[in-house]
Amino acid sequence: MEASPTYVGVASCRECHAAEYQRWRGSHHDLAMQPAKASTVLGDFGNATANEGKVTTTFLRRGDKHIVQTDGPDGVLADFEVAYTFGVHPLQQYLVAFEGGRLQPLPWCWDARPKAEGGQRWYHLYPGQRVTHTDPLHWTGRVQNWNHTCAECHSTQLQKRYDAKADRYDTKWEELNVACEACHGPGSRHVAWARQDPARQGPDDGLVLHLKTSEAEAWFFATGEQTAQRRMPLQSNAQVETCARCHSRRTALIEDYRHGQPLADSHELALLDEGLYRADGQIQDEVYVYGSFVQSRMYHKGVACADCHEPHGLALRAEGNALCVRCHDANRYDTGQHHFHAPATPGAQCVDCHMPERVYMGVDRRRDHALQVPRPDLSVKLGTPNACTGCHADKDAAWAAGEVRTRFGAERLRGPEFAHALNAGRSFGKGAPDMLRALVQNADRPAIARATALRLLASWADAKTERVARRAVEDADPLVRAAAVGLVVPDAAVPLLSDPIRSVRIAAVRALAGRAALPAKALEEYLDAQKIAADQAQAHVNLGVFFAQQGDVARAQDAYEEALRLQPDFVVARANLADLHRAQGREAECGRLLREGLARNPRAAALHHALGLYLVRIGERKPALSSFTEAVRLDPSDPSFLYVHAVAVESVVGKAAAAPLMKQLQQRFPSYVR
Repeated sequence: MEASPTYVGVASCRECHAAEYQRWRGSHHDLAMQPAKASTVLGDFGNATANEGKVTTTFLRRGDKHIVQTDGPDGVLADFEVAYTFGVHPLQQYLVAFEGGRLQPLPWCWDARPKAEGGQRWYHLYPGQRVTHTDPLHWTGRVQNWNHTCAECHSTQLQKRYDAKADRYDTKWEELNVACEACHGPGSRHVAWARQDPARQGPDDGLVLHLKTSEAEAWFFATGEQTAQRRMPLQSNAQVETCARCHSRRTALIEDYRHGQPLADSHELALLDEGLYRADGQIQDEVYVYGSFVQSRMYHKGVACADCHEPHGLALRAEGNALCVRCHDANRYDTGQHHFHAPATPGAQCVDCHMPERVYMGVDRRRDHALQVPRPDLSVKLGTPNACTGCHADKDAAWAAGEVRTRFGAERLRGPEFAHALNAGRSFGKGAPDMLRALVQNADRPAIARATALRLLASWADAKTERVARRAVEDADPLVRAAAVGLVVPDAAVPLLSDPIRSVRIAAVRALAGRAALPAKALEEYLDAQKIAADQAQAHVNLGVFFAQQGDVARAQDAYEEALRLQPDFVVARANLADLHRAQGREAECGRLLREGLARNPRAAALHHALGLYLVRIGERKPALSSFTEAVRLDPSDPSFLYVHAVAVESVVGKAAAAPLMKQLQQRFPSYVR
């Protein structure tokens, strides 16, 4: 039997797994991406038109070709042929091939829902935002590139194959859609085993990754219990992490993915960062399930994706509350005494309270998989959403909190949560560092929340935080170890250069870049991880920061300049390059860069702030004050902007004028350390 398995394609799997194949056929995975032809294109290409801003887009057919006439990379109307469809329901997107091997998704989507639900129409992903060809979000730009952003999760065994020197892609895949081997791994050894004489078949069936749980792990209701439990603990997280490879907000660290390895060994996972998640962990931006699910009690009790979802056809195991009562006693939970709504009404559905929906991409309703108990009391205190007023839109959070208190008792409003700590950390609220340190040390809280708390503690990197982080670098969860490594002294961080998980090792390299000598192997691994995303400006910013910490100014400058070549409007790259020039005493070059950036992006608060600092250094205090004032106006949530503005006011106007600003700083950001 061959040592290294290869991909054989779905046709080979179908020979023995006809039932699984039939369920998969026509599923969202099967239809994830298809060549554009009459049988796969759902949208109206019968000379239909749609308007957005000043651009009228036309969708038409020319023979077998589907053509979209819209604004191109130069802003001029042109004809673009659709090469592939992307997705199928509730929307379908369309990909256009460009030079350099690029595929770009058009901003116009076809709403595939029935007409009675508002569908069967063209709609724009950025309505009213005036996304012109000069905007980074324009459909022809790098931010919207399929090869980097979308391809890994809509194809099987994708290889991006980006040539940084030529700025070209030669992207390949084994299968155009998400097929069997996307989840189970290359199947040649398994096929060879299956085709042997049964008498010669050994116990090793050659399958790279088994994802089905055993009968011994099945769920049952113990006597007197209202919630099911596994007969034995889940033996592996492979199933959840296989799904999470695509159903998560993450960054790839390697191109040669190995099925069955821990997810954190191949990807760097997003934490509960502001803008992605609410402070209580509810979904906000497009975060794709996993970061929510690992917060849930169900995940920690051993629930896996296939317990609720049939993995081949992707349908739910049962509809409505029938799904939930497979593990939750219907006599306790599917009653008016629990949900206080009439049977079969929306409020009586478990998911409406415990998995509220949020709409993404205009029409795509996705449920929050944190499976939380509604906490309108947190809405009152922190402004987070809650399922109650999500339906009862005519009521406020205080009303909902009162209803919960009346119906369930005050203890329901005092349950386990981490929202107060993360909210304080994000806003520099009173007691933030102590609350965050307490969260990190609370092993009963989800690892993703504890890791987020560690990241926030970077603003309070004192001796107390270092003691907490020293314990955290030995945590069982790689998310926690990776977040902690930057908060400890080098002698405690160095061992993590040999951590068994790649994302932790890379975090250790990042933390030690300017503090300790790095082994060649660790350095190579870090640089290779950045090469994976060499087509994106952020990877070059990462390199610029790393080389600057290493004292390699020339390579840092090259990296920042490459980031700006790829994305001229990238504020962080420009600000960092300007600061690199400042450190070298090249003030004129620093000022030029900042002014160029503001000419391109006059609403970039960070550039106004940096320009103010530059003007102070060259003795232009009054113009500097104007820059600091504008930075605060554009981003009043950054306490450092407010502090520097107050100092500038004191310097130019006087103490009396600055005093109210300092008071405002203390009131709004009581934990801010200057």
